[in-house]
Amino acid sequence: MTNVAIILAGGIGARVGGKTPKQLLPLEDGRSILEHSIDAFESSPCIDEIAIVMHPDWMEEARRLCERNTWRKVTTIIPGGNERWESSWHAILAYMTDQRPSTIGQRPNLWFHDAARPFVSQRILADIAAALETHEAVTVAIPVTDTLYRTEDGIVREIPNRKEFMRAQTPQAFRLSLISDAYMKALAEDEVIATDDAGIVRKYEPRHPIFIVQGDEQNRKITYREDL
Repeated sequence: MTNVAIILAGGIGARVGGKTPKQLLPLEDGRSILEHSIDAFESSPCIDEIAIVMHPDWMEEARRLCERNTWRKVTTIIPGGNERWESSWHAILAYMTDQRPSTIGQRPNLWFHDAARPFVSQRILADIAAALETHEAVTVAIPVTDTLYRTEDGIVREIPNRKEFMRAQTPQAFRLSLISDAYMKALAEDEVIATDDAGIVRKYEPRHPIFIVQGDEQNRKITYREDL
């Protein structure tokens, strides 16, 4: 079965600030966050193909990155949407309607990864690939170590048991048939409310359990300028 990494780079990184999207900002070695994220999947023997979902205003820059690097697995650049879920949906549509001879009749697994997580490990990718042998939906998460408060109007209303909670990471991987069905059900409603793709599957295809692969602290998301 084909494993396709969808690198979600459609945001503009407003919380980092500046005119350049955060995924195009350089790390210490001078290469961008996006390049490091793609490198991880390019290096993985578990991944057959990579698609980049890019903000429409920055697609030409994504093409230049592809020309400058020696990635063999990047096959397409897809315009992103205004919201994260729209970017995922654009990628799903691209593979639902893919008519290349090499993919006709195949039902690939789509792996959705935040471009702003450039330090995902090869161990995580291998564990996801293994989990997909027996599960239709796989996510990555790490245990919560801080105490959690449920608040209301600035007041602590409840302190839940943190052992029941985990912090979500990416990649999140799904059979194409499952994630496409979940999104089509979501789009049939007036408003799509979800912060990640696992949330869409959990809400609209609850009969399908989402298996959890253990993440790690290094697989952090760059959100604010100080994270750089």
